[in-house]
Amino acid sequence: MSFNFQNKQIDFVKHRKKFFVFSGAFTLLGVILLLTLGLNLGIDFESGSRVDLLAQDTLTADEVYEDFAQIGEGYTPDDIQLAGDNNELASVGFIGVLTAAEIVEIQSYYGEKYGAEPSISTVEPIIGQELARNALFAVLIASIGIIIYVTIRFEFLYGLAAIVALLHDAFFIIVVFSLLQIEVNVPFIAAVLTIVGYSINDTIVTFDRIRENMKLAKRVKDFSDLASIVNKSLVQTLGRSINTVLTVVFAAAAIFIFGGEAIRSFAFALLVGLVAGTYSSMFLASQLWLIWKAKQFKKNKLNAKQQPEGEPTT
Repeated sequence: MSFNFQNKQIDFVKHRKKFFVFSGAFTLLGVILLLTLGLNLGIDFESGSRVDLLAQDTLTADEVYEDFAQIGEGYTPDDIQLAGDNNELASVGFIGVLTAAEIVEIQSYYGEKYGAEPSISTVEPIIGQELARNALFAVLIASIGIIIYVTIRFEFLYGLAAIVALLHDAFFIIVVFSLLQIEVNVPFIAAVLTIVGYSINDTIVTFDRIRENMKLAKRVKDFSDLASIVNKSLVQTLGRSINTVLTVVFAAAAIFIFGGEAIRSFAFALLVGLVAGTYSSMFLASQLWLIWKAKQFKKNKLNAKQQPEGEPTT
């Protein structure tokens, strides 16, 4: 059964198998990409060195790259972050620890250019790795909490579908970063956690509308009745979902375009996650709940038919 949105007939449930196939294919592709390409881990997760530069004038990433190219062929920065009111500060990261001779050569070059030697330090990946572990634990603990809360507030099937959608969104961002080989750093972890919160919020709003329509329905006995309720709920929340995601997309896009290099990966991860979160809330979580709920109805009917005559059905 289809419903109207902006005077157009929409039937989301009809295309549920296409959504499942797309998500399944993307998951398989993601596993292959992670096994072959892996992630482009930044200096936050690898041992390395960091060179902090202070110039009198504005610095650009291209200028910094050119300077290190003049020092030698093996001095290619893996990460450059500009800071300061006029971008006069630059933090240059190298994966792998610089030798004493390389440090002397860099200090000598910039000492002659700026009249002051740069600060060079060794970076250990311990903090970044610990943050990644804590983020993983946070997602696992949040998933358990979400299942418990949603089970009490709604039912267990809602919570299970919400967690599947949440993990789908986090995995979607990771796969896109692996495909494009964008550097994974600490802001990336923050973006994933942000999307986890956004995704579950959008999913719960959709589930709440489904629950309300379930209460208003006069008869809910089979898959057709459930499909009608889910489709109606999705159409009713479609406008809200579009408006919400566009509002946040505009903000994230502004950060990506006008923000500094240090938070660009964060903004891009947000953009990818917002699209994935909206997709999973409307086309994955609700559709999974529909399939599982229909199976539950069918199982209850079979159990009722198998009850001996004279015994009350549960």
